[in-house]
Amino acid sequence: MSEATDWNTSIINEFRANDGKVGGGFEGAPMVLVHHVGRKSGKRNVTPMMYLPDDEDARTIYVFASKAGAPTNPAWYYNLVTAGTAQIEVGTETVDVAVTEVTGAERDRRYSEQARRYPGFAEYEEKTAGVRTIPVLALTRS
Repeated sequence: MSEATDWNTSIINEFRANDGKVGGGFEGAPMVLVHHVGRKSGKRNVTPMMYLPDDEDARTIYVFASKAGAPTNPAWYYNLVTAGTAQIEVGTETVDVAVTEVTGAERDRRYSEQARRYPGFAEYEEKTAGVRTIPVLALTRS
């Protein structure tokens, strides 16, 4: 297993053992496990992510394809956009969601709010300036 896979596995295990809560650098942050299928490999994947709840629609959360400020988008972003649907674990609940990319002013507003709450996201945006715009996806319960 790669170091990244080991790290994800430990976060997933902690999430599931603690009713959707994790510690360390994610202490107190809203976390979700996103189930997606590789668009090329067909492999089933689970990726832990921080999310931003929609304050006006309890059915919707936002996830950010930051890849910690890397110059490329994460594979899970392409998997979710291609599929248009996914399954997520929030707390102890597993639900189906529709996946929609958020663009323009709404994307900027959602990303700015996440960066305000979690300054690491502002750093990711600085790292990607002029290289790529970090995508924002809305995950809405079916």
